[in-house]
Amino acid sequence: MIKTVLHPVSDLAKAKKVYAALLGLQPDDDTPYYVGFETGDQHIGLVPNGGPQGMTAPVAYWHVPDIEAKLAEVTAAGATVREAAHDVGGGRLVATFTDPDGNVLGLIQD
Repeated sequence: MIKTVLHPVSDLAKAKKVYAALLGLQPDDDTPYYVGFETGDQHIGLVPNGGPQGMTAPVAYWHVPDIEAKLAEVTAAGATVREAAHDVGGGRLVATFTDPDGNVLGLIQD
């Protein structure tokens, strides 16, 4: 299930105001390197300058129980790992891969 969508932004402070107005709420996570909003079961994140992944477009993240198993499954089906699974804090693992057309997709394991 897609529960997280990350948007690369060039100006975090300006983007934060726009997304707060759009969503009608203030961010739950508000740091110089990430701003996140929780709205229902959806998490919307803002990543300055594309973050460490160098994102150029929003990336949807599927939440999975076993990130390594899912990476193995999608690569066996033809995907290419872009960013191997790694801990981003608190035990949360993230990874990105591309589909055969180069679209970037993400995985999260809590």
